[in-house]
Amino acid sequence: MSAPLVLGLTLVGSLLLGVPIAFAIGISTLVTLFVGGIPIAFIAQQSFTALDSFPLMAVPYFILAGALMETGGLSKRIINVAQEAMGNVTGGFAIVTILACALFAAISGSSPATVAAIGSIMIPAMVQRGYSKDFAAAVSGAGGGLGIVIPPSIPMIIYGIVASVSIGDMFLAGFVPGAFLATLMIAWIYITARKRGYTGTGQAFDMGRFLKAVWDAKWALFAPVLILGGIYSGVFTPTESAVVAVVYGLIVGLFVYKELKWSHIPKTLISSALVTGSVMIILGTATAFGKLVTMYQIPNMLANFLMEISDNKYVLLMLIMALVLFVGTFMETLSIIIILAPLFLPVLVQLGVDPIHFGILLIIGAEIGMMTPPLGVNLFVASGISGLSIERVAKAIFPFVLVLVLGLLIMVFVPWLSLVLPSIF
Repeated sequence: MSAPLVLGLTLVGSLLLGVPIAFAIGISTLVTLFVGGIPIAFIAQQSFTALDSFPLMAVPYFILAGALMETGGLSKRIINVAQEAMGNVTGGFAIVTILACALFAAISGSSPATVAAIGSIMIPAMVQRGYSKDFAAAVSGAGGGLGIVIPPSIPMIIYGIVASVSIGDMFLAGFVPGAFLATLMIAWIYITARKRGYTGTGQAFDMGRFLKAVWDAKWALFAPVLILGGIYSGVFTPTESAVVAVVYGLIVGLFVYKELKWSHIPKTLISSALVTGSVMIILGTATAFGKLVTMYQIPNMLANFLMEISDNKYVLLMLIMALVLFVGTFMETLSIIIILAPLFLPVLVQLGVDPIHFGILLIIGAEIGMMTPPLGVNLFVASGISGLSIERVAKAIFPFVLVLVLGLLIMVFVPWLSLVLPSIF
């Protein structure tokens, strides 16, 4: 049996047996090394090379920054601002959840962290306002997906490293698609709220109250300005901005809002280290896997196969996005990016697809995967907060998945949405 076939069959077989994705990738790589007669040291060398990266240092710091800001009360104040702006609109509390997720996404860089930070406050608040618990959990789970589309974004950093494109350009490219997807979700919420009778607060918008909420949240709202402004002004790199985010979150949480206690810090460090560890294991094994894929010229074989189907870039993008949506149901986001980006990017670049545009599409497809069982991380977080079963949350979030798939299809044919800001700046 040929080594490429062994690689593919072992990976699929491991996943079907329920082996965690990081170990499934590692097992398939090891088995293929044996079959191909390649020294086992190959996997250690490739893993070390992948992790020995300055841009990659941003990942653990953004994970820690998100955890500190969630505990430090920044998410609560962001919600108050959104509530004063939109609370009286039909479906206002659900719309507030999406807006708060979008704002917190500009701090955390993580989808599950956004669901946890916003959902833990907004799910009980929506239920108290008469929303069904299913709908409340679905809104939080879907809105949290913005955490990896709106910069800073951990998957964007990984894609920038894998695809050798500017992380700053990827961050710029995420703003318009993030706002576009948030708008689609808000439109669906408004339609659903009108049908189900989810009214607003009944309290008219008051500029004085709104400005008071903005003033109270000024330190929270300044965080994305500091992080992203520093990157685009050239004051610091994306990696350095992650460290700035940690220091800022620590100072504001401890000394300004005083909701982050010294006793909270060990627990926050431990939880962030556990998340970082799992990310690094996946990245290390997936890089070795990807190197084998390249060595056995699988991208070239795949390119020839795709070209036989069609040489139209939009047809190929549609087929690839369908594959991403499928594998997203059982594969973790970073693994999707690390494995699929090197496979498909050379083919698409030949056909004139911009790597930045493809990166955004890949991340949105992976984002949708975070909302679909069995591996949908956002479902697990929303389920844990709401106390509902995974099945109930998955059923409730399905309309949002369809809305986001519609948004993805539109973006396939309208690359301008991804490229407008990078082209301007």
